[in-house]
Amino acid sequence: MSMNIGEAAKASGVSAKMIRHYESVGLFPEAARTESGYRQYTDKEVSTLRFIRQSRDLGFSIEQIRELLGLWQNRKRSSRQVRALAQAHIEELDEKLRELQAMKATLDHLVHCCHGDDRPDCPIIETLAQDSSVPAPNAQGRTTGLRPGRHVQKA
Repeated sequence: MSMNIGEAAKASGVSAKMIRHYESVGLFPEAARTESGYRQYTDKEVSTLRFIRQSRDLGFSIEQIRELLGLWQNRKRSSRQVRALAQAHIEELDEKLRELQAMKATLDHLVHCCHGDDRPDCPIIETLAQDSSVPAPNAQGRTTGLRPGRHVQKA
């Protein structure tokens, strides 16, 4: 059964715009076209689009999805390869989670230091306006926009 891009988008959960994007970056093969130039998709291609969408929903990058698609299509591959790719992605997600937690801790501290009243003094704004050309390490050893030795104090 053949369907146009709108029908393929609805069936796969991938927008028509993203289908065109995936085609343009070579993640998804360009669709066959009708004589009038309309894209046509098969059920197999819609399955591939679902695979891509579900991979994106798990946060895999375009390059990782490209690799996953290759593994999916290679029936002789070992599951060890797939697991290794997924495990590496988990480690990336853990790193992002640590970074987000550090950002949240910094913001929690800044919000705690801000009175939130009618006065113009605001440690949040002051911190954002600091010269961050010399980043300071945070508790996790990562750098923040806060300069070393400069602490926000509650007024």
